[in-house]
Amino acid sequence: MTFFVRRTGFFLATLWAAVTLNFLIPRLEPGDPAEALLARLTSRTEAVDPAQLAAVRKLLGTPDGNLLQQYWEYLGALAQGHFGVSYTYYPYSVTDVISEAMPWTLVLVGVTQILSFAVGTALGAWAAYRRNSRTDSLITLGSTFIGTLPFFWIGLLLIFVFAITLNWFPEGGGYGGGSQPGWTWLFFSDAFQHSVLPAVSLLITGPIGWILGMRNNMVQNLGEDYARLARAKGLPKRRIALTYGARIAILPNVTGFAIALGSILGGTVLVESIFNYPGMGRLLLEAVSNKDFPLMQTLFLFTTVGVLVANFLADIAYGFLDPRVRRKEAT
Repeated sequence: MTFFVRRTGFFLATLWAAVTLNFLIPRLEPGDPAEALLARLTSRTEAVDPAQLAAVRKLLGTPDGNLLQQYWEYLGALAQGHFGVSYTYYPYSVTDVISEAMPWTLVLVGVTQILSFAVGTALGAWAAYRRNSRTDSLITLGSTFIGTLPFFWIGLLLIFVFAITLNWFPEGGGYGGGSQPGWTWLFFSDAFQHSVLPAVSLLITGPIGWILGMRNNMVQNLGEDYARLARAKGLPKRRIALTYGARIAILPNVTGFAIALGSILGGTVLVESIFNYPGMGRLLLEAVSNKDFPLMQTLFLFTTVGVLVANFLADIAYGFLDPRVRRKEAT
């Protein structure tokens, strides 16, 4: 019980620190979103009219008052689920903008993360089970080689081969002009075709970290004294690998997988930019480029909270998977 109470306390303290930093960082950045919007609408050589600037600030709802007052208003808005109005997509609220982009990222990145973890962990365990064999060399060296390839090069190569040369899949976007978002077969089939190349680009490099991490951890565990004792007792090699090697070696991967799932809310900026995919990553890039502080702040908050919650759940899972962790905390 002490283990779980302590982990909950750490989670709440870290969550408060993350929320506070998320409030402070955008306000410490140079630049004024109202001035940036006026500069886009008018000539940059003209002097900024103070009356126009004040009107735009009022229109955007730019916070004023002292920092402490803004902080309490910010906490109150968070408690009510109000994140403000997006400067880039005015007059739409940040909630509306994110709600349109989030399903695209959850489907694309979520599915590829789960597949990458499953495939990478299985291949890493198999390589460790067949360590120092041709299979082990093929898996580890092949993964290392693929990991050296630039990610943007892989994405552009997929576009050139399968979209431009063979014309099998669209070059980018979430769906074509012939379909509209809705619960129809036409839209789902069109969205699936547009997501194939981004998903493949993520699946090419996604399993590499899981492969190498699982393989190295499992090889180390199979060399421990308890594994030698199991072999001395005559236990089958496969049972030793699964029970004494893979079960313990997968624990670090569980933590990494939980954090990877938590970071899904942030999207993948590079992939979504290359394939012009309408997800959270491209939305974050637009928010940073346009100094859209409410949208930027909310995206950072979602990503941070997602990682913290995932890390907290991984700690709880650790306590159940490995009783030694609970005993160590109790002492």
